Amino acid sequence: MDQTERLSASGQPLRAGNRALFAWALFDWASTPFATLIVTFVFPAYFARAVVGDEVRGQALWGYAIGSAGLAIAVLSPLLGAIADAGGRRKPWLLAFSSLCIVACALLWFVQPDRAFVGLAIVLAAIANVSYTSATVFNNALLPDLVPEERVGRLSGWAWGLGYSGGLAALVLALFVFMQHEFTWLDRARAEHVRIVGPLVAVWFVLFMWPLFVWTPDRAGSGLDLAAAIRKGLATLKISLGRLAVHKNILQFLVAQMLYADALVSIFAFGGIYAAGAFGMTLAQVTAFGILLNVTAGLGAFAFAWVDDWIGSRRTILIALGGLIVTASLAVLVHDRMWFWIVGAALGLFVGPAQAAGRSFMARLAPKGQETEFFGLFALSNRATAFLGPVLVGTVTAASGSQRVGLASIIVLFIAGAILLLRVSEPRGKFKSS
Repeated sequence: MDQTERLSASGQPLRAGNRALFAWALFDWASTPFATLIVTFVFPAYFARAVVGDEVRGQALWGYAIGSAGLAIAVLSPLLGAIADAGGRRKPWLLAFSSLCIVACALLWFVQPDRAFVGLAIVLAAIANVSYTSATVFNNALLPDLVPEERVGRLSGWAWGLGYSGGLAALVLALFVFMQHEFTWLDRARAEHVRIVGPLVAVWFVLFMWPLFVWTPDRAGSGLDLAAAIRKGLATLKISLGRLAVHKNILQFLVAQMLYADALVSIFAFGGIYAAGAFGMTLAQVTAFGILLNVTAGLGAFAFAWVDDWIGSRRTILIALGGLIVTASLAVLVHDRMWFWIVGAALGLFVGPAQAAGRSFMARLAPKGQETEFFGLFALSNRATAFLGPVLVGTVTAASGSQRVGLASIIVLFIAGAILLLRVSEPRGKFKSS
């Protein structure tokens, strides 16, 4: 059996070749433009300013939309992970949810700059977000089988860096090709030069996700049909949730991650809206700001990939959280646009490491044979209260009438997550340069 083929039925991992590793990492390149263009920068700013017509109300509504999606993800992710582990294979689920996200993104083209399309925008964005995050559960679960444990941090970090590079490339394409050029086939009066980002993300996803399905190995199927896999998955999930009391270290990590992930979700959800409203940036300027953040986030993810394998995932996350606390605090305090650009660039350096090291930490902690299930619980911790972060920002923004005050409410989540993470222990003897 070739190293790039499916894993054996015995469940023994076959370490993947370079082509398979690159194909797995390329999925981050394929999918990250959704996070940058649709969740964080271009579409949220367009939604608040052009569809809703009021940045403050738009930020509040966007918070409720992302929060609703987070609640759905919290319910689905661990269940889907347990079912996939029971069935053995991950890639069919990955393909299904990626395809649903692609379709929802393509349909965002029909969200016109009018309040009548607020409901359509919220529904499509929520469906796309649920599908995107569900797909990442199965993509992440492939990681532990691809490389030895001492290289997990590097592969995860490099993939995040490649993902940010993909987000950067898509932002550049959106800004310099569609937003700043006059195309006769795009009606600027109807914001088609901005609405095109939905189909752009869909096409990008399709073009670059296929190598994973061709070259990256997957576990062999268990032989169970879907109904049997669902029954077994439900039973296993019930047992695993009960065993979290035994896996106290994993439970403490998941709770800590639940808190700081809430803050990261809120930054992604409101970054573009905040830049547009608090600093009066145009959509083109918001996109340029997004390009800058993707550059620094990618650099941070690449740089900290070695740090992760050197000093461990927990310490890497703590360093990243310290940087995020400082830079996020400065971001809501500064009033000069140039200083906001500088602080935003610095903040980006720590976003990638916090995410990449969290994924590699879970890969190291997950019990063998239950990786997808525990990555489902990982996604649950990412999303179980993820609706609270955006809802908190939306509520505080609406109550105070200030985007700054609303966004400042997330800093306490970073602090609480860091404090709890200090109580988590990490597997020993795995962190050395090689």
